[in-house]
Amino acid sequence: MVSCEDESKVEQEISKIPVEMDVTRFDQVFAEASPEDLPKLKKDYPLLFPKAYPDSIWLNTMKDTIQQEINREVTKTFPSFEEETQEIERIFQHLKYYFPNEFEVPKVITITSEVDYKNKVIATDSVLLISLDTYLGEEHKFYVGLQQYLKKNFRKEQILPDIAFAYGEEYIPQPDSRTLLASMIYYGKILYLKDKLIPEYSDAEKIGYTEEEMEWARANEEQIWRYFIEHEILFDTDSDLRKRFINLAPFTKFRLQLDSESPPQLGQYMGWQIVRQFAEKNSDLSLEEVLQKEAEQIFKKSNYKPRKPE
Repeated sequence: MVSCEDESKVEQEISKIPVEMDVTRFDQVFAEASPEDLPKLKKDYPLLFPKAYPDSIWLNTMKDTIQQEINREVTKTFPSFEEETQEIERIFQHLKYYFPNEFEVPKVITITSEVDYKNKVIATDSVLLISLDTYLGEEHKFYVGLQQYLKKNFRKEQILPDIAFAYGEEYIPQPDSRTLLASMIYYGKILYLKDKLIPEYSDAEKIGYTEEEMEWARANEEQIWRYFIEHEILFDTDSDLRKRFINLAPFTKFRLQLDSESPPQLGQYMGWQIVRQFAEKNSDLSLEEVLQKEAEQIFKKSNYKPRKPE
């Protein structure tokens, strides 16, 4: 209860932080532009027009019927961006609170990217790019043919978790070690950062699981941990382990009969639980200090104990 009260006080403090934010609907600007507007667009948005590409690329894109359909569908799903703007403002308040020396409010630019789902959100020091055509809803016709494990998160509700992930990649140092544990803790830190930046989101939304997948992970946490220990893979550097336990896939590959029932990326999920237990036991550390700690130190000092099935 004391912890909840402290968290509530922190959230009240965060809500008072001023944020001046500039959102540009470049997706609409480009959709409404004519060929004559191209020089001005290139001048106003140099970041979005790499010099390596000739003007003919952009002029052809303006006339392209598929691009025009993308423009229409994005406008249909996002006629206004007000609600999303308020949510982004809230995440910026959290970033200013937790990273007062690093975070500067960036320009927010919405774009379309021909459904480039590997780059849904890109965060830099000065700009936050959001590809709206990757958030049209998992059943949208543009995503027909894509596997369910990919398109289940092509929903507008995933914009904030994806923004939090992008800033996690910015602020959390890449692991020096190539062990499975180092990868687990790295992604565990990103998920723990989401706990802080988007506390109102469910754990399932933070990691991109369905509620059923989340329940599976929670119910089987003890068995997953036993598997890692018995197979002695935590300190193994085999790159195949990342593919099996960290990378996005239809499911996690234990090489057991139950694989197809499991959610993907259970290595990330387990890393998250380890970082959470470390942070709970070391509450005197700031968020930045937790995120800077080395994986092995977090693991040892977490004294991690898996959740027992209820």
